[in-house]
Amino acid sequence: MVSIKLKNANKKFGKVECLKDINLEIEDQEFMVLVGPSGCGKTTTLNLIAGLEYVTTGQVFFDENDVTELPPNDRKVAMVFQSYALYPHMNVKENMSFGLKLAKTNKSIIDERVNRAANILGIEDLLDRKPKHLSGGQRQRVALGRAIVRDPTVFLLDEPLSNLDAKLRVEMRAQIKKLHRKVETTFVYVTHDQVEAMSMATRITIMDNGVIHQVGTPEDIYNQPANEFVAGFIGSPAMNFFKCGIKSDTDATKLQIGTFDFEIPQVISDKLKGYSKIKLGIRPEHIIIVQKPVENSIRVIIDVVEFLGASSLVTVMLDDETQLLFAILVDGKYDANIGERAYISWNSEKMSLFNVDTQKNILMD
Repeated sequence: MVSIKLKNANKKFGKVECLKDINLEIEDQEFMVLVGPSGCGKTTTLNLIAGLEYVTTGQVFFDENDVTELPPNDRKVAMVFQSYALYPHMNVKENMSFGLKLAKTNKSIIDERVNRAANILGIEDLLDRKPKHLSGGQRQRVALGRAIVRDPTVFLLDEPLSNLDAKLRVEMRAQIKKLHRKVETTFVYVTHDQVEAMSMATRITIMDNGVIHQVGTPEDIYNQPANEFVAGFIGSPAMNFFKCGIKSDTDATKLQIGTFDFEIPQVISDKLKGYSKIKLGIRPEHIIIVQKPVENSIRVIIDVVEFLGASSLVTVMLDDETQLLFAILVDGKYDANIGERAYISWNSEKMSLFNVDTQKNILMD
């Protein structure tokens, strides 16, 4: 198997700078997901690893070997794309074995690899079918099987589930995770879907505008976002953001949210020395809403209640002239009347606080 390193990698298409000084290390047998909005550079990064594109400046390493100038066929990688790209006139077995036949691989080895891949993916009964007789999920498994038979050191997957409906995407996420465990190979997976990233990855690389913003485990990125972009991109419903003033006196330090004060512990206030204003981030599921005031609570008015099934999304506004809006995720049984007053609070440890100018997470400094 192989580890991958991109060192000071830059990529330009004409005058357009698509990747800017990318430094990324992907560990052997890791499941790395590259995620970000459309046009952020994640597919270009994948293509640099595959050798389908070459860096303008910088280097690409597989283990300690510099493969920057190595063509794709010499990198021993396998790619799975958004489109299945199956040959319609060939059956499943022929589609899976086509690349091996072109490489003049021995027939017994071809049969062994195809049968092994079919067994891993649970498509042994589909080998004689043509693509037109397969469902979308089955076609995607055939595309994965075609990659497996090549016995690659790296699997590269470029939004492979985008063409599937919601139910099939959930099923195929589980299939790909199981595949990763079975083949024990390095996976690099590109998606714009944060749910795919959070549920599948060993680690996540979050990109925007050709730059890496954060690399970490799903838990680290969710709970300790490096900056405001990461915090806002990861999480559904999205994180609440508010500009806050800071008020300190001899007794305590408080955040001024609208016309209300929210007291914060000393360990957090120590990090805010020198700041007169910051941006508060708090996730909807970390806010509690009650009918009567509790310690360190803020008065609000119920604005909208959206029933989602197991949960409900409640939008409230501060009960003052600012009427700032908070989104809160609560149990689906929550019942409230629009316009009635309530109180919200949250655990200070769940907050993220961002520098208004740099957008960096102050609590991570």
